[in-house]
Amino acid sequence: MTATTDATADLTTEPYRSRRNHWNNQVHRHALMTPDNMAITYLDKSTTWKQLDDRSRAFGAALSRLGVEFGDRILMVLLNRTEYVEAVLGATLIGAIPVPVNIRMSPAEVAYLVADSGAKVILTEKLLAPLADAVSASTGGIDTLIVVDGSENPQHLDYEGLVAQGDSDLPAVDVPEDTVAALMYTSGTTGKPKGAMLTHQNFHAQAVTTMATTASADAEDVASVVPPMFHIAGLAAFAPVFYRGIRAVIHPLGAFDPDAMLDTLEREGTTSVFMVPAQWQAVCAAQKARPRKLRLRNISWGAAPASDTVLNAMGEAFPEALNMTAFGQTEMSPVTTILEGKDALRKQGSIGKVVPAVTARIVDPLMNDVKPGEVGEIVYRGPNLMKGYWNKPAETAEAFRGGWFHSGDLVREDEDGFLYVVDRAKDMIISGGENIYCAEVENVLYGHPSILEAAVIGRAHEKWGEVPVAVVVLAEGVIDLTLAELEPHLNENLARFKHPKDLVIIDELPRNAGGKVVKPKLRESYGSKDAGLAD
Repeated sequence: MTATTDATADLTTEPYRSRRNHWNNQVHRHALMTPDNMAITYLDKSTTWKQLDDRSRAFGAALSRLGVEFGDRILMVLLNRTEYVEAVLGATLIGAIPVPVNIRMSPAEVAYLVADSGAKVILTEKLLAPLADAVSASTGGIDTLIVVDGSENPQHLDYEGLVAQGDSDLPAVDVPEDTVAALMYTSGTTGKPKGAMLTHQNFHAQAVTTMATTASADAEDVASVVPPMFHIAGLAAFAPVFYRGIRAVIHPLGAFDPDAMLDTLEREGTTSVFMVPAQWQAVCAAQKARPRKLRLRNISWGAAPASDTVLNAMGEAFPEALNMTAFGQTEMSPVTTILEGKDALRKQGSIGKVVPAVTARIVDPLMNDVKPGEVGEIVYRGPNLMKGYWNKPAETAEAFRGGWFHSGDLVREDEDGFLYVVDRAKDMIISGGENIYCAEVENVLYGHPSILEAAVIGRAHEKWGEVPVAVVVLAEGVIDLTLAELEPHLNENLARFKHPKDLVIIDELPRNAGGKVVKPKLRESYGSKDAGLAD
């Protein structure tokens, strides 16, 4: 179905528009039924559902006046803030496609996204306008640049000025559920980023997943959104918020302050929050030092391994909250498995079980199901699965070979049906005919109190083909660490052939703009698989 925007649009599209199951209709529902309830809090300002609906509709109308049509892409170069939500809603209201941009990217990296997506409009803010200007100048493909917080550049359009013009000329556009609601670029650790086309149906499935696993229906719930909204974990966090009509507290980006985080959680009465393990580690220590009175019912983590030390600290600091592990990937909108709070301690290290609506198999390279306990790649089907990669038919076909989406994650299933990630397929080390899964070794290293961060790579070896090498960042206050000192910990947790044969200590792990460790750089510096070096 195509968009309809002519003078008879209301008559021809309303029967369809009225029943569409996507976040625009959900927000409008709350604006009609609970207009004065708070939808979003950011810093010291709160926005009601009616205000959110009105402002997003006004921005959609402004985009239409600027010539943005159904399917056009809007580059979003913004920090976490309320206007981010308004703009996403406004763009998707007319069928346009938001393209969230990691603000840590270089101008050249953002320019690639412009070229690949074909975006003609950039929405940014005053602080990031220089980045947007540099990208616009280098690509020559940007027709319109809109700035939140104002700009002294007369060529920039003012966001507030556009919204102030209202929505009287907003076209009536039918947006089917299979319309792309966001073009989310993957991190590109092994090549150029790919744009995952996530639809309204995908985000609806994410909302259902979250609501089913948290088992909370309290209208007074408050969800804190901590991850960057340019990341799938941040953007998808709004899917259940829009469906339930609860309040979301947007946390600003910047240097992470655990005391400020706890103070905000206490002040806002937050009941659910997702953070990465490093943040939880700092928050737990701060809560122990100065306890706050919190309403937390659901705490969750993901995006990186969490050691037993961190998980135990979370249980001690927040004993009344369910502690859940969320696992997935951008292409799956993103959650595919959940380790529920009741299983968090007895199944530490597990990513839990597959969420409702997702179908998964664990297969060998020939797409045969492996036996329980054996390692294989987890492949998926389901309503939260992306439409495909933007303008990359070959990569899409490869990802969907055999009729299933190939995650690239190697997992095993235990006797109770709980899944464990052992590695990314491309990172597996084969040493003397034995498979060594880097993620398994990394999880053990993370459990050592002297290690803050760890990455394992393969180094070429004359006898064994390749051997594991540990590249680590030491914990604060730790001056040095040797393999000999690690040996008791490794012996307790790993088979001998899996032990790292070298230990490299560095100040920080190289990461891409999405925060993922760039292992090719580590291999290049410390003995890549292709270097042919003997140990």
